Amino acid sequence: MTAPPRVTLRRVAAPLREQVLELLRDDIVEQRLQPGHRLIERELIEQIGVSRTTIREVLRQLAAEGLVATIPQKGAIVAAPTREEAQDLYEVRAALEALAARRFAQRATAEQVTALRQAFTAFEQLTTEGAAIPELLRTKNAFYDVLLEGSRNAPIHAILGSLRARVAMLRTTSLSQEGRPASALAEIRELVEAIEAADPERAAAAAEHHVEQAARTALGALEGTPT
Repeated sequence: MTAPPRVTLRRVAAPLREQVLELLRDDIVEQRLQPGHRLIERELIEQIGVSRTTIREVLRQLAAEGLVATIPQKGAIVAAPTREEAQDLYEVRAALEALAARRFAQRATAEQVTALRQAFTAFEQLTTEGAAIPELLRTKNAFYDVLLEGSRNAPIHAILGSLRARVAMLRTTSLSQEGRPASALAEIRELVEAIEAADPERAAAAAEHHVEQAARTALGALEGTPT
């Protein structure tokens, strides 16, 4: 049986609604709440200790992010991406992240290149230590935050930002497969080295290759999911 959401609201660091949203989003993305799990309003109210209005607002936002689906006569459930949906998302990622890497290599400041190396080193350390998937996911997300900021391309940043939750969900699936963290590390190292060499085309190719390999892994794990 899937464990209920963690109750860790701080109530002072951010608006309550945002805390609940972050709480449930993390539980879905990191798969503590599995695809198909029913999100019953009454249970969430009791577990988290907030109003029905807050829970409904949060569920609407999660639905907008593609993490929750509403099923007739069943209510809200954790969404399960089909293989076809995941494949479409990876195709978009490959194109946009390749462009982001190319633009980063062309436009980033020396300080941003250094920050990218530091973000990679953090991911490398956790991967080498065999850290848990949620830690790897947060560190990898931080790496991409640096990459997107340094690309200085607002449309790429906006589009990938709108897909962030679904991308993170698939990253969890991919990184959970045996051997994938080490492979991802090697692929991202190539990306960083291409950027440090000021080679935009090599950087774009490395970024695209990384997404293609992640897709191969995640889609293999999703094999058999109805499309």
